[in-house]
Amino acid sequence: MKPDPIFNIPAIEQWGVDTGIFGWMNSQWGWPISEAIHFLGLCMLMASVGMFDLRVLGVARGVPMEWLHRMAPIGVIGWLMAVATGFCFVVSAPSQYLHNPAFQSKMALMALAGVNMVVFYVIGASAAVRAAGPDDKAALWIKVFAFVSLAAWIGVITCGRVITYFRPPYFWCLWC
Repeated sequence: MKPDPIFNIPAIEQWGVDTGIFGWMNSQWGWPISEAIHFLGLCMLMASVGMFDLRVLGVARGVPMEWLHRMAPIGVIGWLMAVATGFCFVVSAPSQYLHNPAFQSKMALMALAGVNMVVFYVIGASAAVRAAGPDDKAALWIKVFAFVSLAAWIGVITCGRVITYFRPPYFWCLWC
């Protein structure tokens, strides 16, 4: 078996043991509590970002897009909760995550969502949304950002569920 040139799995596992993350996650309540926090974070993320994206796409006209845009900090807090607990999952079982195609897809979709968000703010689409009235339709180019965001986050959640159905052997490592 050829070693992974990118991730040192035994070192990651040892770091998890040394920091106590592995012990917490493998305690009676560690994994279930972390799963609950992870799920709550995803709910907060989708409640804010998902609702905003749907409004930009034309759902719930009459609700000002600016109001939903103000919920973005709730989505950021939810994302941070999900990332923190997700990190604990990975550190506790790196060989089951890092070589898992569903996990790799999840990370790629999170990157896509992040790039989409950065471009949304950099090119000024957020200003156009804040200036829109409650019954205004978003411009097509803004709807593209909303569609990409919504699709990416739905993909992240879907891949997250699929992770548990893959228990990849080491040879699934795409870069090894």
